[in-house]
Amino acid sequence: MFIRTAKVTDAQELVAIYRPYVQQNTTSFEYEVPSVAEFERRIKQTLIAYPYLVVEEDGRILGYAYAHPYGERAAYQWAAEVSVYVSQAAQKKGVGKALYLAIEELLKKQHVVTVTACVTGKNQNSIAFHQHMGYAIVANFQKIGFKDGQWLDTYWLQKRLSEDDKPQPFLPFSELSQ
Repeated sequence: MFIRTAKVTDAQELVAIYRPYVQQNTTSFEYEVPSVAEFERRIKQTLIAYPYLVVEEDGRILGYAYAHPYGERAAYQWAAEVSVYVSQAAQKKGVGKALYLAIEELLKKQHVVTVTACVTGKNQNSIAFHQHMGYAIVANFQKIGFKDGQWLDTYWLQKRLSEDDKPQPFLPFSELSQ
């Protein structure tokens, strides 16, 4: 497996990985699968400030992860939300773990102190995965989203990457030396 920064040209493969998460279950709260053009826009926009990574094997993308701001206010600059999606064929092969370890290392270099993840309540596998990766459940929002004819809970999980009491200012991903 090889981890690298996502490129706009990866959008079609990433949409294919994401599609089942939208259409076949409640992992994503999106109702419609985004277009390739929308994914291209998301990749470009994310990479300005945060990492967007893919895992490749034999020229095929097996999964991807990205980070984005936890909140808009300046005081949140040391907190990021992370998301990971792994192709159905690559489940349980360490792809998600590899992506999370890589993205957490990059976020540390950006001076991010806390990472969060929002997981649908029905996705117990993801909750267990995050806990295995050192995340703790810190909140449960009950019946917060409506999809597939049902109200869904979300769980917020959190992990500290550093105990820095006086962190340096956030460093955008585009300013990191690759």
